[in-house]
Amino acid sequence: MRIAVIGGGPGGLYFAYLWKRRHPDAEIDLFEQNPEGATWGFGVVFSEQALEFLRADDPETVDAVAPRMESWKNITLNLRGESVEIDGVGFSSIGRLELLTILQQRVRAAGVTPHYDTTIQSVDDLKGYDLIVAADGLNSLVRRGFEKQFGASVAHSTNKFAWYGTSKTFATLSQTFVKTALGTFNAHHYRYSPAMSTFLVECDAATWQAYGFEHKTIEQSQAICEDIFADTLDGHPLVSNKSVWRNFPWIWNENWSHGNMVLIGDALHSAHFSIGSGTRLAIEDAIALTKALEAEPEIATALARYQAERKPIVKKLVTAARTSADWYEHFPEHMKRDLMDFAYSYITRSGRIDDSRLRAMSPQFMARYEAAKNGSRS
Repeated sequence: MRIAVIGGGPGGLYFAYLWKRRHPDAEIDLFEQNPEGATWGFGVVFSEQALEFLRADDPETVDAVAPRMESWKNITLNLRGESVEIDGVGFSSIGRLELLTILQQRVRAAGVTPHYDTTIQSVDDLKGYDLIVAADGLNSLVRRGFEKQFGASVAHSTNKFAWYGTSKTFATLSQTFVKTALGTFNAHHYRYSPAMSTFLVECDAATWQAYGFEHKTIEQSQAICEDIFADTLDGHPLVSNKSVWRNFPWIWNENWSHGNMVLIGDALHSAHFSIGSGTRLAIEDAIALTKALEAEPEIATALARYQAERKPIVKKLVTAARTSADWYEHFPEHMKRDLMDFAYSYITRSGRIDDSRLRAMSPQFMARYEAAKNGSRS
């Protein structure tokens, strides 16, 4: 089987590696429009299990990636100069470029030579391939070319965000909420290496307009954000890498394949950065697609199986991501609460955590929250 993979992000790289490793005689070409070593953004974050979901099938990749990750066991929220830690909510992170480099090495070791600096202008350029795997991200050429056939929908959150890095490192995944004379901001920040952190700045549309960010250069926006979060950054600068203001795009496709084309990762679905699952979803898509292709003799039935088995799982997580994102769409209102009520509202925002689960998962936080709650009643 001849396979073309469009996109050299984590999903595309992992599918190419996995298929070639399991099928050494397969012919597989991977095309990436950017140069090797180029990436947008800084660190990526995984929930507590990190890459342990790969352990059973691919321990070598886990052993290559896990030692390079930064990990912690709680979340810190900062509001009006006060802080609260929510225990038992672990995450791990790694630099996006470092993760890509590891996966690139594994792809080459499996016998695939990626084609970098190669832009596919049309799927007509890929005639002769039995399967086209579209791992080409939020602006997927394949999805945009066949939106009706894929049942594609694209919408955007109203909040604006800009993705920075900083040399200030943070002990945990942290969020800092700041109110200024012109509006409200939230920063998601966490270390992804011993010397660097992601620092994603978010604000509501009214704040973005009040600051005139539409007319500001990248450098001017960066300077404003450094000033707003000066206490949090503690003298460290922000680092820009295409750090323009964006609205988060919600991507969904009812049909996951069309003809011999199939979507994975952000080309197929997007999950809000507040739940930290985009990279994991892309890698899991690659695994599910591989297993479906191995289970069925015909490509068409394999792609149908991939959708049938994977779609309910993804839909559940994307629904939780939308609920989480909705909380952020109204975070200026939530900021009016007292610290403990604010933290409780935050940690229960996706609807997946009730009080009994929170007591088991975060006993120290719940003890503090319930003591504060009972104290306010007395």
